[in-house]
Amino acid sequence: MHILLAEEYDIGLNCNDHSIRESADSEYVSFWEGEARKLEWFSPWSRALEWNLPFARWFKDGMINASYNALDVHQKSKSAKPAILWEGEDGSSRRITYGQLLEMVGQFAGVLASLGVKKGDRVAIYLPMVPELPVAMLACARIGAVHTVIFSGFSAASVRSRIVDSGSRVLVTADGGYRRGKIIPLKEIADEAVSHLDVTCVVLERTNQKIHMNPRDRLWSELVASPLDAVPLESSHPLFILYTSGTTGTPKGVLHGTGGYLTHVHSTFRWAFDIRDSDVYFCTADIGWITGHSYVVYAPLLCGATQVMYEGAPDYPDASRICQILQKYGITIFYTTPTAIRMLAKSGSPDTFDLSSLRLLGTVGEPINPSVWRWYYEHVGKKRCPIVDTWWQTETGGMMISALPGIETIPLKPGSATHYIPGIDIAIVDEEGRSVPPHTRGHLVVKRPWPGMLLTLWGDDSRYKEAYWSRYPGCYYSGDYAMCDDDKYVWLLGRADDVLKVAGHRIGTAEIEGSLVSHPQVAESAVCAIPDNLKGQAIAAFVVLKEGADCRRDLAETVRRDVGSIAVPKIICVVPRLPKTRSGKILRRILKAIACGEEIGDTSTLEDPGAVSDVSVAFARCQVD
Repeated sequence: MHILLAEEYDIGLNCNDHSIRESADSEYVSFWEGEARKLEWFSPWSRALEWNLPFARWFKDGMINASYNALDVHQKSKSAKPAILWEGEDGSSRRITYGQLLEMVGQFAGVLASLGVKKGDRVAIYLPMVPELPVAMLACARIGAVHTVIFSGFSAASVRSRIVDSGSRVLVTADGGYRRGKIIPLKEIADEAVSHLDVTCVVLERTNQKIHMNPRDRLWSELVASPLDAVPLESSHPLFILYTSGTTGTPKGVLHGTGGYLTHVHSTFRWAFDIRDSDVYFCTADIGWITGHSYVVYAPLLCGATQVMYEGAPDYPDASRICQILQKYGITIFYTTPTAIRMLAKSGSPDTFDLSSLRLLGTVGEPINPSVWRWYYEHVGKKRCPIVDTWWQTETGGMMISALPGIETIPLKPGSATHYIPGIDIAIVDEEGRSVPPHTRGHLVVKRPWPGMLLTLWGDDSRYKEAYWSRYPGCYYSGDYAMCDDDKYVWLLGRADDVLKVAGHRIGTAEIEGSLVSHPQVAESAVCAIPDNLKGQAIAAFVVLKEGADCRRDLAETVRRDVGSIAVPKIICVVPRLPKTRSGKILRRILKAIACGEEIGDTSTLEDPGAVSDVSVAFARCQVD
């Protein structure tokens, strides 16, 4: 694995065979068939792709099982190999081999069956980041049940709405979970969520705190059943429902199938991370989100990898926790978010730890600013580790744009996700659907089906068509802005619904936020639109400064220089922290509500609700100043 890094960085160049991309572009269906054959199928498919726009069925009639491919296929060669090295926030740890994981999954599959769960039934999972979470998911997959994992930071109302919408018959939860040294009362929240619902609750004993047990409740430790073998399932059999957390409307239940999804994540994990049997992989994503599904649970296990799984907050008890884990376990591949990278940059902790085991870095979840990219390369990767900057969505299932050190060599450009994945056809178009020239912002669309794509939205085919396929007929609409440069590198520019319109000029939030974060004294930034009598909308910027910094007066000139005078924020508010979900997503709608004096609304997904008060006080002071 060698990659040339564009600009001033050079980590060597090795000319690899590019035939994989050429074959994928010329015959993409046959190409994906070849990738699918790298998995274990009980019986072959009759047709590789059935495409009835906008519904795709990959590897039709082929029989497969996700749990079998994640566990059973490894038993001859990897039974004693660690599958999960688990680190609890409280300092506890567990080492679970592929053999032990298969035993746990088989037994819990038997437990689910004893509770009446059958093929096609839905099972809701509301657990902290403990090994029993992937165990429950794989147990569902083993018997053909459809799992819907609910992020452990969600409120009772959010849990209830997902249980009701999915029609889940069983809820798997825990007595509690640890977060920032405190116990989250998951059982108490679950009780409120399933009140007056006909749902059986399986309760894992994680914290061993005293809980109230209802007649519907069963303790995980007391449920015993004979292990079950994996059931052959048709390739398009639903594997999971994952609800997106949009700021408006009811959550959308994204429904993913089995054979196509497994093919996509299995291939992209190998390609992007150049995975080797000796690697120790660490992805910081919570399994409650799609990154955790695809690149914590399914892809690493499909590839027989050893991975570290961490339970708690990445900066508890302080920002050095992640670096402690990297050093303790000798992590070789580290996949995280720009938010976490900025946290590490603010703390300076990577410079005090031995990170020499690292050989590859990754980033996911949001566009990464070039200056943050460079810091990641220099201070975490020590100027020797390539960075895999990935773009994809809940709906796409797996990576769609990324550098691929496992199969090809290309230069890297800080801030660019590089090129599309082989077998994927992506375009950047204007409002009328015409391809835009280089260095022109447009809408990112996908022009043909791909294996990891969602089957539909759970129980709502019409919403699926309207949300993703109506704007540009024949193309999947991602809702993201992007542009290409002269070398056809893709640069992500943020969500189309995060666009500001100032004096008739459309400005992406990512452009302004990127400019602000490029200032050496800025740790984080977020911007939103506020009403303006003259321009219609003006810009409010919220920035977190590095310790001891005082550069508010410089920031307007920074934006003026990087983006233009039209993008200079009307208000620049220095705040101690930004309101974020536990997965690190900044909730800009809350910032906008504070700036516009509107009702803040639901804050159940916030990592720390106290951030709302901090921002409100800072914004009020900023207006006075």
